[in-house]
Amino acid sequence: MATPIVVALQALSLEGKKDERVVKWLKHYSSEQSILIVGDGDLSFSRSLATAFGSGENLVATSLDSYANLISMYGKAESNVTKLKRMGATVLHGVDVKNMKSHIDLKFKRFDRIVFNFPHAGFIGKENQVSMITAHQLLVKRFFRNASHLLHPDGEIHVSHKTGQPYDRWEIEELASEFSLVMFKTVEFRREDYPGYNQKRGDGDRCDEEFPLHNGCTFKFCLEH
Repeated sequence: MATPIVVALQALSLEGKKDERVVKWLKHYSSEQSILIVGDGDLSFSRSLATAFGSGENLVATSLDSYANLISMYGKAESNVTKLKRMGATVLHGVDVKNMKSHIDLKFKRFDRIVFNFPHAGFIGKENQVSMITAHQLLVKRFFRNASHLLHPDGEIHVSHKTGQPYDRWEIEELASEFSLVMFKTVEFRREDYPGYNQKRGDGDRCDEEFPLHNGCTFKFCLEH
C-alpha cells in the first residue's frame, strides 16, 4: 500500500502534467505567442491558425468591416467568426490599421506577432499607376506607425506582399524604417502552409473572389534596438 507521502507526490506529478501545455506551431506562429491579425478578409487566416493550435486563446482577429458588412461580403465569414469565438479567440470588427493603436480593445495590449497579409488600399486604379502605389504606401506606412506602438519589444511584424513589378515600388522596407522597424528576414509565402486560408479581394462587387498569390513573400520586421 502506498504511503501518504507517495500518494501526495503522485498527485503533484499528475497535477503538473495537467498544467503542461504542448506548444503547437503553424509555419512562423505558435500557440504560445500573442498574435494580432489585421486585414484578414473573411478571417480565414485567423481560423487557420486557431485550428492548427487547437485554441484561439492568444489570437486577436480583426476586420475593417462591421460584423453586418463582413457576413454580407464574404460567404464563409459568419462560420469563421463563430468558430474563432468558440475556440476562445477575440474577434474585433471595425478595426482600421491606420489608427488601431487608439482602439479601446488594443491600446493597452502588446503583441508578440502582428500580421498583415497582402495589404491593399482598394481598387481605385491600375496597380502600376503612381496614384495607386502612393495609396498603398500610405496605407502600409500608417499601419507600421500604429503596429510599432502595439508590438512587444522583442516581437515581430509580418507583412506578406507580392514581389516583382509594380509591387516592389511600394518600398515597404523603407516605409518601415521611418518607425524604427528593421526588416531582418524574407520568406516565401505559400497558401498551402495555412489550410483553409482563402485570400480575398476585399473590395467592390468581387470582394469575395480570390486573387492570385504568385511570388508572395512574408517580410519580417522587428524594432531597432
